[in-house]
This record gives sequence, structure tokens and C-alpha cells, in this order.
Amino acid sequence: MRKFLVRAIPVATLILFISVMQSDIIYKIYFDNNNITDSINLIKNDIRDDKWIEADANIKQLSESWKRVVRIIQFSAELDEIKLLDKNISRLQGAAMAKDKANAFMELNEALEHWENISE
Repeated sequence: MRKFLVRAIPVATLILFISVMQSDIIYKIYFDNNNITDSINLIKNDIRDDKWIEADANIKQLSESWKRVVRIIQFSAELDEIKLLDKNISRLQGAAMAKDKANAFMELNEALEHWENISE
């Protein structure tokens, strides 16, 4: 029994640490269901159709989803990418308040790029 525990505990610990460090990839594969990507595309469609009220509601939903995701991937994603996506969402909220299509699309595309490259 002791021999089993001496080998099993380090192996289990390594498996746990590896899964935590790869949590962004695991999250994207198994849990995301394109939640962030779909939210960004939905906001793009709302802004394209000048539905600013719906876009604002969807931006709030995107912000809440992002806050939940950050808790999961914070140990494996680069801090710079997380901060940049946070800034993009904040700027997107400002662009929606000003009803500025150009800046909103710019921030949405940049946020999507950061999200797709967050695990690199």
C-alpha cells in the first residue's frame, strides 16, 4: 500500500498541475460551446442593423461571460491577452454608448482575435 501511495500521489499531483496549466484549451474544447465567439458575432449583427439597445444588452452579457471565463483560464492564459480583451470590452461599451459603428466593429474584431489567440 505504501509503495502504491508513494507512486500515485506524485503522478496525481502532476496530472492536476498539467490540467490547471492547460485549462484554457480544456475550457475551449469542452465547456465554451462558442459562447464568447457567438456573443461577439451577435453584437456585430446588432450593430450592423443599428439595434443599439440589443447590442448594449448583449455587450453586458459578453462582459459577464468573460468574467466567468477569466476565473477558469487565468492560470494558463497570458495576462496581457486577458487585459487586452478586458480593454476591448470596455472600449466596446463606450462605442455602443456613443453609437459609433466604426469603433465598435474595430473593438469587436480585435476582441475576437484576442479570444482566438488566447491559448497561444
